[in-house]
Amino acid sequence: MSTPLRTPASVEQLLHNTTSWLGHRKADQKEIITGQTFIAPTEGDLEAIEVFSSIVAKPGEVVMTLYSFDSQTETWGSALGTAQVVFNGSLNNKWVAFKIPGLHLMQGMSYGFRLQSHDCYVGIGEAVGSAKHPPFTSGKEWKFSNAHSKTDAHSYAYFSLAFKVGLKAA
Repeated sequence: MSTPLRTPASVEQLLHNTTSWLGHRKADQKEIITGQTFIAPTEGDLEAIEVFSSIVAKPGEVVMTLYSFDSQTETWGSALGTAQVVFNGSLNNKWVAFKIPGLHLMQGMSYGFRLQSHDCYVGIGEAVGSAKHPPFTSGKEWKFSNAHSKTDAHSYAYFSLAFKVGLKAA
């Protein structure tokens, strides 16, 4: 089980009024990847990124990868680091921390994380708003059905994953 953030979150979106699914979907054998972009409001060393696990329908390993992100062109940059957490029923309705050590985030820069699994099916807390009232204004939620696809990626400003980013002051 992952331990919660020790430092206050520097950026967060806590509302979760619906669920975003990720992982291996049995019905059509698709692998759903979900992601979220954000702007770092402060500079610091990354402690962890937490997501809200609504429900674990099929246990397994979830991998989070953090990327640089160009918000002007909406282009995912290079991978900066990864972390894995095994999800099981004990994580239903809990915040789950992905610790990606050794990363320094710069104030005002855009980043994005992707959550992916080859063997489980997990519901992550998500907030839904509207075009006029998005739940999170410093990033978007993303959906992919292929890890390397540039054409099968969709972003949604009126959706946001429930997440917290913990940064230690540099």
